[in-house]
Amino acid sequence: MLDHSYLRHFCLFVPGLIIVFLATGGKLGAQDLYDANVIQKIEIHFNQSNWNALMQAEKNGDENYILAAWCKVNGVQFDSVGVKYKGNSSYRATNKKNPLHIELDYVKDQTYNGQGDIKLSNVYQDPSFVREAVSYYILQNYMDCPKANFANVYINDQLYGLYTNVESINKRFLSNVFDSKNNTFVKCNPKQVQQYLPNLAYKGVDTTLYYGHYEMKSDAGWKELMHLCDTLVNHTEAIEEILDVDKALWMLAFNVVMVNLDSYSGSFAQNYYLYRDNNDRFASLVWDLNMSFGGFPNMGGGGGATLDILYNANNSARPLIQKLLSNATYKRKYMAHIRTLSKEFFENGLYLEEAGRLRTLIDAAVQADPYKFYTYTQFQNAMTTDISAGGGGGGPLMSTPGVQKLMTARMTYFASNADYKKIPPQVNEINKIDQGLQGVRIEALLSGQSGVSLAYRYQKLERFVQVEMKDDGTNGDQKAGDLIYTATVPYKDGGAQYYIYAENNDAGIFYPQRAEHEFYTLTFTNNQLAIPSGSVVINEFLASNKTVNTNSEGKYEDWIELYNTTGADINLGGIYLTDNPDSPTKWSFPAGTIIRAGGYLTVWADEDSKIEEGLHTNFKLSADGEEIRLLNIDGTVVDEYSYGVQTADVSMGRCTNGSGTFVMMVPSFGASNQCATGTEEEVAASVSMIVPNPAYQGFTIQSAAEVTSLKIYDLSGKTLYEGTGPTVTEVFAPGLYVVEINRGSQRLRLVQL
Repeated sequence: MLDHSYLRHFCLFVPGLIIVFLATGGKLGAQDLYDANVIQKIEIHFNQSNWNALMQAEKNGDENYILAAWCKVNGVQFDSVGVKYKGNSSYRATNKKNPLHIELDYVKDQTYNGQGDIKLSNVYQDPSFVREAVSYYILQNYMDCPKANFANVYINDQLYGLYTNVESINKRFLSNVFDSKNNTFVKCNPKQVQQYLPNLAYKGVDTTLYYGHYEMKSDAGWKELMHLCDTLVNHTEAIEEILDVDKALWMLAFNVVMVNLDSYSGSFAQNYYLYRDNNDRFASLVWDLNMSFGGFPNMGGGGGATLDILYNANNSARPLIQKLLSNATYKRKYMAHIRTLSKEFFENGLYLEEAGRLRTLIDAAVQADPYKFYTYTQFQNAMTTDISAGGGGGGPLMSTPGVQKLMTARMTYFASNADYKKIPPQVNEINKIDQGLQGVRIEALLSGQSGVSLAYRYQKLERFVQVEMKDDGTNGDQKAGDLIYTATVPYKDGGAQYYIYAENNDAGIFYPQRAEHEFYTLTFTNNQLAIPSGSVVINEFLASNKTVNTNSEGKYEDWIELYNTTGADINLGGIYLTDNPDSPTKWSFPAGTIIRAGGYLTVWADEDSKIEEGLHTNFKLSADGEEIRLLNIDGTVVDEYSYGVQTADVSMGRCTNGSGTFVMMVPSFGASNQCATGTEEEVAASVSMIVPNPAYQGFTIQSAAEVTSLKIYDLSGKTLYEGTGPTVTEVFAPGLYVVEINRGSQRLRLVQL
C-alpha cells in the first residue's frame, strides 16, 4: 500500500489514461486546528518506551526534539514528527502533564491545514482552564495575536489530559500578519529568565551584551535590536521611526487591565515577540497568556485587583513603560486603550459570556483529565472563588484568584482611579465629503477637545499618516470656532483607511476606539471637482534653461511654476497642463498631487515622464513662443499665458508674485518672484529702451521718465553696478544681465557682447 505522506509525485494508471498527481507536503484536515467551538484530538505515538526520560533530558539540555513514530491530528496521521517539552514555570519533571511542542514537519514537509507547528499548554496555575483562551479571544480585538482553543492529548493511547492549543508565532504567522517573514524577528523569552531580562534596556554598542536576554529567530538583527533599545532609552523623541508605538501601548494596556504579569510588565519582562515590519518598525506580539487574570504569583493585595494602572511607569528597568508613559500624548493614548478594553469586555461582563461558553464546552473533558492540577470541584468554583492550592494530580500550586471575583474588584478600582476617571473629548458627529480627485474631506463635530488629528493610510500594512484637523475656517471648514474640525484624505486609487484621535489636557479618545487595529474605510470617486479660475496660477516659467538649474537627472530643462493663491490645499489630480490649445488634455497631474495652501509646485517641461522624482510633462516649452494653459477636466480654463521669444536663462514671472503681469526676471524656482517695487502706473509710464542692444562698450537708457537710479545684476542676483543716470560706460564680460531702473519700477534685459 502506498503511504501518501511520503509521496511527492506518483502516477495513477487507468487503461488509456495516465493521471499525474503532484503532492504538496500539506494534509488537509476536515477540522480547523483553531476552531474555538470544537475540542481537538491530538494523538502521539513513541516507539521508545523511555520517551518521557528522553524528553526530560533534552528539556534540561539542548532542548532538541524527540522523534515520535507518528502523530494524529483529528484523525489525520503524520509520520516522523518531532516532540519536546516546553515552558519555564509550567514545566516540572515531576508533572505527568507538561506543555508540549510538536513539529509535524520535523523530518518531512508536512502540515495540517498549513500548520506544521503545534504548541500545547498544560493549563498550569489555572483552575478555571480558560484564562489563556479567553485572553486571546479578547486580545484579538485590539492586536494581531495567536488563535487559541483546546485539545485532548493522548500519548501511546493514554489520555494525558486537556491542553490549551495556541497558534505558534512563527514564519507562517508573520507572513499572515505582516506579509513578510524574513525581517528581524526576536523572541523575548530567555531560557535563563531569572538571570536575563528582555526589558529593552540599552546596554551599549556591543551586541554580545544582548545575547542572553533575547533569542534571535532571524538570521540577523542584533544591531537593529540594539538601535531600538538605544532609541527608546536615549532618543525617545524619535521612537515612532523604529517602534510601532500603538501596538506597544495596546500590549501594555492589555497587561495592566488583565493583570497579566508573566509579561513585559511583570517581574521577568518576558513573553512577547518583536518583529520588524516592512515599514522598518518593530511590532510587539503578545505570547503566553496562561497566567493572565492574576495567575502570576505575588501580585499583592486582592490578587492584583488594585494593581497600579500606571504600574512601572517610574521604573527605569522597564523603559518601554517608563519612556512611553512619560510622554503626555502617549500616556493619554494608553489610558484611552485601557478605557476601551475595560468598557467593551469587563464593565459590561461580556468576557463572562465567552468564559462560560468555553467552560461548558470543556466540562466533560476537564472531568476526564487524569493529570489536571486542580480538582473538578475547584474548576467549578474557579470563576468566583480564590483557589489556594491545587488538589489534583499535579501537586501543590500557589494561590490563584477567581477570575470573575478579580475583574469585578478590578473594575471597582478603575472606577475610583483618578487617571481612569478623566473625561476625554466627545466626537458627536463624523461626516465625509467627497471631493472627487481632490480626496475626501473628513469633518468631526467635537466637544471638550484641545487637539484633533486625522490618521490615514491607503494599504493595511502601511504606516498611518498623521495630520492635524483644524477649526480655523480653512481646509473646507466653513467657520472658525464652530467646533467642526476638518482635514482631507488625498485621493488615491483603491480607497483609504482612517481614524480620528482627539485629546484635551486630561484624556484622549480614538474613533473608532479600537484604532489602529480597527479603522474607518473610504472609497474615492474618480472625478475631479473644478478648480475656480485664479485659485491656482501659472506664476513663473523658464522656456530656455541653459545654466540655471537641473532636474533630478542633472539636466538643464525648462519648467513651469504654479502658485496656490488660496488658504487651502488643492488637489491637482486629473487637472490638465498643456502648451497647445488644440490639445487641451496633453498632460494631466497624477492623482493625489497636492499644491499646499499659499505654496508653490514646479513641473519640469522636459518631455520625460519616465523620471520618478518630481513632476515631468510629456512636452517641452518652446523658446520661440507659445501658450501655457492650466485646465479643469471639463475644459474650463484655470489660468493661461501666451508668450513670445524668450531669452536664455531669463524667466517670465508674475509681478507682483501670484497676481501681477508677466515680466522678465531672475529665475526664482519654487519661491516668491523677485518683483519690481513700483506701481503698475509707474512701470507703464517708463517705457524704456537700451541703446545699443546688444551693447559693446556701454549703453544708454532711453526712457519717458527721468532715470534717477540704475542697477545691473547678473542672473544669480549679484549687484554689479549702481548709478544715478541713464548712461553706463563700463564694459562687462559677455553674457546676459538684468537692468533695474528707478529702484525697481522697471527691469530690462541686457545682452553684452
